[in-house]
Amino acid sequence: MIAILLFAAAVAHPLPSAADRAVDRAAAPDRPSPTRLKASVASLVGFGTRHTLSSATDPKRGIGAARTWAAQQFEAIGRDCGGCITVERIERRFTGPRAPAGVVVQDVLGIQRGRDPNRVVIVGGHIDSRVTDVMTATSDAPGANDDASGVALVLEAARLLSKRRFDATIVYVAFSAEEQGLWGAELLADTAQQRGWRITAMLNNDIVGNTIGQGGVVDAGRVRVFSEGIRAVEDLPQQMRRRGDGGEDDGPSRALAKAIDGIATGIPGGLDVVVDRRPDRCGRGGDHEPFLKRGYPAVRFSVGAENWDAQHQDLRTEKGVVYGDTIDRMDFAYLAKVTAINVATIARLAAAPAAPDTVTLSGDLSRDTEVSWPAVPGAVRYRVHWRPNDSATWSNARDVTGTQTTLTQVPVDDSFIGVSAVGADGSESLVTFGGRATRR
Repeated sequence: MIAILLFAAAVAHPLPSAADRAVDRAAAPDRPSPTRLKASVASLVGFGTRHTLSSATDPKRGIGAARTWAAQQFEAIGRDCGGCITVERIERRFTGPRAPAGVVVQDVLGIQRGRDPNRVVIVGGHIDSRVTDVMTATSDAPGANDDASGVALVLEAARLLSKRRFDATIVYVAFSAEEQGLWGAELLADTAQQRGWRITAMLNNDIVGNTIGQGGVVDAGRVRVFSEGIRAVEDLPQQMRRRGDGGEDDGPSRALAKAIDGIATGIPGGLDVVVDRRPDRCGRGGDHEPFLKRGYPAVRFSVGAENWDAQHQDLRTEKGVVYGDTIDRMDFAYLAKVTAINVATIARLAAAPAAPDTVTLSGDLSRDTEVSWPAVPGAVRYRVHWRPNDSATWSNARDVTGTQTTLTQVPVDDSFIGVSAVGADGSESLVTFGGRATRR
C-alpha cells in the first residue's frame, strides 16, 4: 500500500551547546552543519528504540514515532523550499525468521522532483535500530551511528539540495527493517521498478559518523565506499563478455565509486575516499544490495574504522569495556564531511544528463580505435575517456559533440575506453565502459 500522509507538529530538536556552535561556525552556510547533524541524531536516539518490531503507534517511543519524526523533517524542508519536496510513505507486510508473525515495513520518502520525473538519484540510510538479540524490540537501542548517522545525513542533504532545481529527481529515504533483512530497501527497489524509475545512482549511508574504531584506532581522514565490479544481474555470458573486454573494474557501480572518489578530491578539507572493491564488508550487507540485484548503480558509504563494541550491542559495561551505540562515540565534524561528499555527488549527477546506455569500440588489428555511442537527451557534448589497461583510473579525455570519434594511436588491445555525457552547465554523467563490437 502506498499513501501520502500529513503529519502533526515536529518533535523539537535539542538546543545546541556552546561547543556545538563553535564547531558549526567552521561550516559555511551552504555546507553541512555538524550542529544540525548532531541534533537529528539526538532526536532519533531519543525514541529509545527504533526496532522494526517495536511500537508503531506510541507517539514518543519506537519505530512509529521515529518514522513520523522523519516525515515531519522532510515536510518542514519542503515548506521552506516552497513545496519542492513532497513526503510519501510506502509500506508492505513482510514475514521472515526475524519477524515470524509478520510486520508492516514502512519507508519514509522525501521526493524532490526534477525536470525529468523518471530519472532518479536516491540517497538513503536506515532508521531502525537493534541490540545484541535482533529479536529484542523493547530494550533501549539508541542506534546513534548505526544508523541515525545515515538518516541525519539524508536530512541534511535534503536541506542543502532543496535550494536548487535539478534535471533528475532526488529521492531521500529513511529505510525501515534493514536489521530484519534489508526489507525496506527491497520495498523501495521494487517500487522503483514498478514506477519505471531510471536510477542514475543509489547512495547508501550506513555507519558514517565515528572516527575512533575498535581498540582505539583513530581514522578521521577516510571514508570507505563499497561497490561491485561484475554486476549482480549479469548472467554467465554477460560476465564472460565483461571479462573479455577487461571491464571487471568498470561496471556501473564501480564507475559510481570512482566518480565519488574524484568528486571528494575537490572538496577542501574533506576526506579521502577509499574505493573498496567489493559490494560490502566481508560477509555482510546493506540497503544498496536490493538495488544491485535489480541492476541499478549503487554503493555503500561507511566509516574508515568500525567500532564493533558500539554496534548491535546491549547497553552495558563488562570488565571495563563499555558497549552500546551511543551518541557520545560519534564525531559530527567527520559526519559533516561524509555528508558533503554525498551532497556534491548528488548535485553533479542530478544536474548531468544520464550516462550513455552503451559504448562500442572497434579497431582490432589497428593502432586506432573507433568509439561510438547512442545520443543522450540533454547532452551538449560527450567526454571520451581512456587509459592504459594496466591502470584503474582514467588518465586522458577528449570532448566531442557528435556520437562517435576515432582515437588515433590509441590501440584497443592496450587501452580501456569509456564515454560520459556532459550537460550545458558542465555537469558530467558517470562513465560508461566501452566494449568491442566483434570477438575473435
